[in-house]
Amino acid sequence: MAGHDSGTQYNFTGIQKYFNSYTMTGRRNCVLATYAGIAMIFLYFKLKPKKQTKAVTEK
Repeated sequence: MAGHDSGTQYNFTGIQKYFNSYTMTGRRNCVLATYAGIAMIFLYFKLKPKKQTKAVTEK
């Protein structure tokens, strides 16, 4: 099952080598990428400049 050597029987290449559901390292990388994506979305909305509204001046 999911032990220390569970990924030795699979021969992944490309991006599947780092992001897969068979090895603990691949699962960890998927989780870290998800957390990083959520953090980036949060920081984008937190740090983007606010829209400034023009004040209406009466004559």
